[in-house]
Amino acid sequence: MADHVSAAKRARQSLKRAERNRKVRSSVKTAIKNALEGGSQKDAPKNAQTSAAALSEAFSAIQKSRGVFHRNTVKRKMARLAKAVAKKAQKA
Repeated sequence: MADHVSAAKRARQSLKRAERNRKVRSSVKTAIKNALEGGSQKDAPKNAQTSAAALSEAFSAIQKSRGVFHRNTVKRKMARLAKAVAKKAQKA
C-alpha cells in the first residue's frame, strides 16, 4: 500500500489508465477483425460498401488510439490493414 497521498493517487490513476488502455486495444482489435471480414457481423450482405465502411471505422479506431499505441505502431497497423484488405478485394 502507498505511504503517501500522492503515491496513492498515482496508483489510482495507473489503474484507470490501464483499464482505458485495455478497452482501446480491444476495440482496435475488433475493428481490424471486422474490416478483414468485410464488415461487422451484423451486416449479412458483405459487399464493397460494407467493406469500405468497416475499413473506415477501423482506420478511425486506430487513429484514435494514438495515446495508447506509439505513433509508428499506429501507422504500421493502418498500412498492414490497408494492404490486407486490398489483397482480399483483389482475390474476390
